Formats: sequence, structure tokens, C-alpha cells
Amino acid sequence: MIKIANAPCSWGVLEFDLDGKAAGFEQVLNEIRETGYEGSELGDWGFMPSVPSELKAELDQRQLTMVGAFVPVFLKDPAKHSQGAELAVKTARLMADAGFTNAFIVLADDNGSIKERTLNAGRVTPEMGLSASEWEIFAAGANLVAAEVKEKTGLRTVFHHHCAGYVETPEEIDELLRLTDPSLVGLVLDMGHYQFGGGDPLNALKKHKNRIWHIHFKDCHPGIASKSRTEGWDYFESVGHGVFCELGKGGVNFPDIVAELKKQDYSGWIVVEQDVLPGMGNPKVCAQRNRDYIQSLGL
Repeated sequence: MIKIANAPCSWGVLEFDLDGKAAGFEQVLNEIRETGYEGSELGDWGFMPSVPSELKAELDQRQLTMVGAFVPVFLKDPAKHSQGAELAVKTARLMADAGFTNAFIVLADDNGSIKERTLNAGRVTPEMGLSASEWEIFAAGANLVAAEVKEKTGLRTVFHHHCAGYVETPEEIDELLRLTDPSLVGLVLDMGHYQFGGGDPLNALKKHKNRIWHIHFKDCHPGIASKSRTEGWDYFESVGHGVFCELGKGGVNFPDIVAELKKQDYSGWIVVEQDVLPGMGNPKVCAQRNRDYIQSLGL
């Protein structure tokens, strides 16, 4: 049975060091529950309680489940792999010890830290990508993190392709999956990032169905994405202009995606992510509209 969650990034709680004040975890969890969701992702380390019993109490009192935690690691640099694995294990152990043993580590590149990729998000060219040797290092880091997490906590790891990082385009995602261990590293398919990165998420859902263990529902506004390319906006300007719009108001074909998920008998979580900058918009209103839209699709 598919269950629907939301995430702190929909309230402007992002992994980047940005201006503006985002909501606190109590408000985020309250509003996730009040708008009809059944789970949440963790947010950055320290956003929610980092003591397992306290984290469990906060989720339990709102009848919510913790479904995953985003962990960015600069995988291109082998010197960062061990530190990244330590953070991932610490985060996974928090969720496991709190009783959320089916949650995922959502591993990602250290997005936004590479100037060329950040400046050209949504329009990167192959020349901006990793070399063959860098790909080997990157994939080895992902395998290491996932292996450490599985061995020490029992939790599984999914990789999050993401604009403004080294794994953005369909071709880059294909390469990551080719080079990583399918028993260790799954894929979280993010519909909005896949479309902004130049692909059709419905095709990805069919192509990678055996590697997709987790799903993010995010929409991408084609007009804003196009303007981002013509105006030369960087990743954060694109987000600020609303490239990741409310579900059903962009170009992602959610009706056919839901039909395909049902055809595949997908039984995992779908996490709504409508990335906004801190203090931007009215997250609770958007969360309610997004939940209502998904409900209209039969979920």
C-alpha cells in the first residue's frame, strides 16, 4: 500500500546555508499531520531531536512515521568518503534506534557546492561532468556509505539525483546506477529534479523500476525552467522563482506516473517535496493543495 509523506524542504528547511528563517520542527511536523500526510523525512542533522526516544515521541504524538533522511556527501573527493559514511551511519542509527527501521538514508552529492554545476542547473553539458576516473571514485563512495549504513544499522540507502550536483541528467543517473552495487544502492526517483535535469520521469520510472526503492513527488514548471535557461539563473534563483511548483501545475505527468506505480505494485512511500527558500510562500497551504491533488489521483 502506497503511503504519502512530506518533507521539511517544503517548509524552506534546506541543506544549504541561506538567508531567511525557516520553520521549526514542531511547526513542520504539526502542519504535515494537519494536512493529511502520514510521514516525514528528517531534515538536516539537528533540525529534529537527535535523541532517539525524543524523536520517537515527537513523531508518535502526531501519529507520523519517519521515512528517510537526506545526507549530502562530496563523493568526488575520496578524502570525504569516510566522514560521509560516519554522518550517514549516525543519522541511520538515530532513525533505527527510534524504531523507524524501514527508513532510508537518502544519499546525495554535496549539491550547491560546485560552482559550475550550481550556475548551470537544468542545463549542464557533458563537459561539466565527471571524468571516467572521477566516476569510479564517486560510485565507490556511494557503495561505501551504503555498505556501512547497512552493516551497522540495517537501514538501506537510496541515491538522490539532484540539480546543482554531479548526478543531474538522465545519462548521469544511468552511469551512477551502472557503477554502484544494486544490492546496496537504490534510487530515489525525484520527478521534479528528473524533469528539470532534462528527462521524462515516467520513462525513468519504467526504465529503473528494479532500482527505485523510494519516490519523491515534485513538479517542475516548464515555463519557469525555460526562463531559467534563457536568463541564465543559477539553481537558487530558479527555486526562488518557483521552478518547483505545486503538484499538477507543472509539466510532470502525475496521472500516468500514478497509473504506472499501480501497475508495478509499488508499495513504498511517496514523499512530497516542493522545495522553497526559507520564508518563501505559504507551505501549509501548498502542502494541503498537494495532498488534495494526490488524493484526486487515487492515492
